[in-house]
Amino acid sequence: MTNDPVDVPLLVLGRSSDPDSERGVACPGTLPPASDPDLVERARHAKAALGDSVFVLGHHYQRDEVIQFADVTGDSFKLARQAAARPDAPYIVFCGVHFMAESADILTGDDQRVILPDLAAGCSMADMARIDQVEDAWDALTDAGVAEVTVPVTYMNSSADIKAFCGRNGGVVCTSSNAARALRWAYERHGSDTKVLFLPDQHLGRNTAVRDLGLALDDCVVYGPRRRSGGLSDDDLASARMVLWQGHCSVHGRFSAESVADVRERVPGVTVMVHPECTHEVVLAADRVGSTEAIITTVAEAPAGTAWAIGTELNLVQRLAAEHPDKGVMFLDRTVCFCSTMNRIDLPHLVWALESLVEGTVVNQIRVDDDTAHWARVALDRMLALPG
Repeated sequence: MTNDPVDVPLLVLGRSSDPDSERGVACPGTLPPASDPDLVERARHAKAALGDSVFVLGHHYQRDEVIQFADVTGDSFKLARQAAARPDAPYIVFCGVHFMAESADILTGDDQRVILPDLAAGCSMADMARIDQVEDAWDALTDAGVAEVTVPVTYMNSSADIKAFCGRNGGVVCTSSNAARALRWAYERHGSDTKVLFLPDQHLGRNTAVRDLGLALDDCVVYGPRRRSGGLSDDDLASARMVLWQGHCSVHGRFSAESVADVRERVPGVTVMVHPECTHEVVLAADRVGSTEAIITTVAEAPAGTAWAIGTELNLVQRLAAEHPDKGVMFLDRTVCFCSTMNRIDLPHLVWALESLVEGTVVNQIRVDDDTAHWARVALDRMLALPG
C-alpha cells in the first residue's frame, strides 16, 4: 500500500509560519533577555502588582523557574478546572501548552481571558491529529459500515476541535487517570458491536484496552492518518474493537524495555513506575503504571530508603527527587529528555506576559470559538459524568 501526499503546514517543514497554528507564531513583543539577573524580581513585582486579578497555573512538566510563580500546579485537566473555580480572576496565565489553555478557555467564563506566555508552546501529540484527518477517518469508518457503532474517545491531550468532534459524534474526553472508565462507558453504547476510535495517543489507548479492559492486542488496529484509509481495509475496521490513532508522546515514547532492564541491573531493588503513554512493551516491563498525579502520590507515600525509576518527563522527576531526598528517585532512561514544547514557557516569556498585563495589555490570549467550545464542553461534561 503506498503513502499519499500529506497536507502539512509548511512550518512543520521549517519553511514558513502559520498564524492559525499553535506553533510558529512570532512573539508580538520584546522579551527580556534570559541573562537579565532581575527576572525573578520582575516576575514577583508584576505578580504582586496584579494581585488577585491574575491566576497563574503551572503544569507539572514546567521548569522550576516558572513553577515557583504558579498559584496551582497539576496536570492539564486539574489546572483547567482550577481556572474555572476562580471566576473572580479576570486573567488566567497558563504555563503549559496550547491544548491546555484551550481547555481552560472552554471551562472559564466569558469575561475571563486565558493567556499562554508563548504561543509556540504546543504539543507534538496533539498536533498528530488534525480535524481534517479525523474527519477523513470517520469517512473511512462510514464507508466500512461501522461508524454508527463507533464511539470516538479523545485524550485530554488533543485540540479543542478534536474534543468538539467527539462531542458532536456521541464521544467523550478522557484523562490518563480515567481512561479505563471512559472506555467502559464507550463500550456500553452499542452493546457487543461497539467500536472505539481512540485519539490521539495509540499507547494510552492500547495499554488501557489490554491491561484494564482485557481486550487482546489483535482487537486493536492502528489508523495511520498519512495513509489512504489509514492503511486499513474495510474488513480491518469491521473486525477491530479498538481503532487506535497513530499518535504518541515524543517524551514517553522514547523509553524502552531495555531502559527498564538497564536500571534494574544498575539499581538492585528499584521499583519502575511509568506513565501509560509509554509503549506497551515498557508498560509490561514496569512494576507500576500510573498518571502523572498517581506517580507523584505513589512516590510521596513510598517508604524512606526505597528506590524509584520514573518513566515520565524529566522536570517532574527531578522535582520529585528534590522533594524526597530520603528516597532514591531517578529518571528511567540514561539520556535526559525534557518536553521541548512545554519548556518553551520560560521566565522571560512569563515576565513579559505579566508585565504586559500590568501595563494593561493582554498578550497571547487563547480563544476557542463558540461552536467548538460548546461541543468540546459536551464531551468534557460526559467525562465529568462518568460513573466512578
